[in-house]
Amino acid sequence: VQLQASGGGLVQPGGSLRLSCTASGSIFSINVMGWYRRAPGKLRELVATITTGGNTNYADSVKGRFTISRDNAENTVYLQMNSLKPEDTAVFYCNANLYRVGYGPENYWGQGTLVTVSS
Repeated sequence: VQLQASGGGLVQPGGSLRLSCTASGSIFSINVMGWYRRAPGKLRELVATITTGGNTNYADSVKGRFTISRDNAENTVYLQMNSLKPEDTAVFYCNANLYRVGYGPENYWGQGTLVTVSS
């Protein structure tokens, strides 16, 4: 199983970016998908998660600015980030809690994509 993330880059304060992450491989089903980030000098923190049914959870720092969504048929999760701030600068990681055939629930991580918010 692999998670491939994309969409990071350099954006000015107030700008927008859209991250995407696709899970591939021998996947039976995916429970929760989400995004986490690690800012320079800080621990990795939760940004947002979304269940198969579309229930979402956001960190307080991104509520109202970020929107998580997913395409269950494509095993893909998205993160639309608006009104970006310099403090959003971080490496963003996607995560999936999923089942492979014959296995219990497992956590997988993408490789990380860098988001830099700077003028």
